[in-house]
Amino acid sequence: MSGIQVGAYAGDVDVKVAWSDLANSATAVLIDVRTKAEWAYVGVPVLDSIGKATVFLEWDDFATSAVVPDFVGRLRTALAQRGVASDAPLYFICRSGNRSRQAAIAATASGFTHAFNIAHGFEGRLDAKRHRATPGSWKGEGFPWVQS
Repeated sequence: MSGIQVGAYAGDVDVKVAWSDLANSATAVLIDVRTKAEWAYVGVPVLDSIGKATVFLEWDDFATSAVVPDFVGRLRTALAQRGVASDAPLYFICRSGNRSRQAAIAATASGFTHAFNIAHGFEGRLDAKRHRATPGSWKGEGFPWVQS
């Protein structure tokens, strides 16, 4: 694509930066690329207080870890249904920032110009006790979420 390097994307951002842009930019969107099992059992980000809703779009299959086919096509459809333009700020989130980085790279390669990865994700990396909800993550920083 014109000027986009393989593996390029808008970059990693701190969850506080993402929250601020989501709250202050009418066009910014949060896209949770974790699995249905994670959404059901770990919890999901809640954006009600800023008048928005998270887009839920699996990057990979829980049982096999294989990338779900046509992620970009499903992303385009989900965003088009919400009237989101290809130049809107897109904030991808997963458990710890790895899958969401891949999703941001894929989105950028397909023409989305402001695809960001939330660096520490929803739960963050494992701490010394092998627990999550670590500092820098959505949960660890106390942003709104619910668990079913």
